[in-house]
Amino acid sequence: MQRLCLLGLNHHTAPLEVREKLVFDAAQANEAVGTFRARFPDCEIVLLSTCNRLELYTTHPTDGPLAAHDAWAEHLRQWLADHRELSAEVFSESLYHKSETAAMEHLFSVAASLDSMVLGETQILGQVKAAYDLSRQLGAAGPVLHPLFQRAAAVGKQVLSQTALGEGRVSVASVAVDYARRIFDTFTDKTVLCVGAGEMSALVLQNLADLQPKRLVVCNRDPAKAATLAQQFHGESDDLHKLAAHLAAADIVVSGTGSATPLMTRTMFDGVMKKRRYKPVFLIDIALPRDVEAAVGELDNVYLYNLDDLQQTVSATHGQRREAVEAARQIVAEHARQFVMAERTRELGPAIDKLYRRYHAMAQEELDRTLAGQTNVGPEQKAELQELMRRLVNKVLHDPVRTLRQSEALHGPTAQYLHALEMLFKLNEDGEP
Repeated sequence: MQRLCLLGLNHHTAPLEVREKLVFDAAQANEAVGTFRARFPDCEIVLLSTCNRLELYTTHPTDGPLAAHDAWAEHLRQWLADHRELSAEVFSESLYHKSETAAMEHLFSVAASLDSMVLGETQILGQVKAAYDLSRQLGAAGPVLHPLFQRAAAVGKQVLSQTALGEGRVSVASVAVDYARRIFDTFTDKTVLCVGAGEMSALVLQNLADLQPKRLVVCNRDPAKAATLAQQFHGESDDLHKLAAHLAAADIVVSGTGSATPLMTRTMFDGVMKKRRYKPVFLIDIALPRDVEAAVGELDNVYLYNLDDLQQTVSATHGQRREAVEAARQIVAEHARQFVMAERTRELGPAIDKLYRRYHAMAQEELDRTLAGQTNVGPEQKAELQELMRRLVNKVLHDPVRTLRQSEALHGPTAQYLHALEMLFKLNEDGEP
């Protein structure tokens, strides 16, 4: 039996400079899951990494030195620090630790985009599915995480299809355009430069393209991807080797690459601003790790906004959509209730069934022994006695079985109760207790 545990951080608990140190791309996630399984071969894991969160959904044993949730969380924290070659103190204060039902409810809220920077955004559901698929392919998801993540996908799908949470949402892309409008009065004489060709960059670029800028350029390491995105918005494409030249000509820059180090440094921008004759430039850095050094924003006429800056504006709109949020939370709560009941039934059902069958059989044996040779007991009286014995067994077992079914935790105390049940009533033995 395994217990469920979540260790994570997100945009609510960790600043951008912490999150960017712990982001995992697809290849890094693959390696991390493999490393985890090598270190904890009997445990399950799903690693969810996005620009706004890193969460480790894991299981751990119900007995031994790692049975306590706090002890297991400490092992996870140290494993993460070792894997990223960081001091755990860098991110420890940003971590949250949830177990059993609380971890399950948190995952359902994440899949429903209730914990997202942008309420109702659809990207997170795909990211949750992708994280689970990776673990499933690597054999890292087992009997605890399989049903959990399958249910989470169902929750996210139902919330997006049956509530108004996704309607009228304020996105990072739309907020970026609003900031641009504050800086520039007109856009028909402006040049937009997009660095990177990912999904988020495309969303921001789509909003900027609606402003009908004079020129639009896409730069990317992969020329084919740059050309495809540029063609979508009737723009031009180039590779990153000419980035400095394009920056000197651009008025609005959107950057969202997967680079591990900043592409745009303070030193580079000192030269860029001289070539621009210090005309204003608007930078939207949606990358994690960041593509633009924070010091670039200290230059005159440079307006730099990153994910955390955009989040502040997005968060201010959440209170305006209370009805949709409440409807989504009700769906999450109902799924959570159903999931807990289903898991208890799955884990305890066979043992409870065996318990009832064993003691009904024992009662019948005692009744048969008592009635043996009793010639004055007719069929009707015998049937009444059998019904009496049946009700008595059911009544005796009712309270302990109800306690088992009403355990608050998903797996921990349930496992302890199950073990006690088997030991006390000798359900693993063929003989009488």
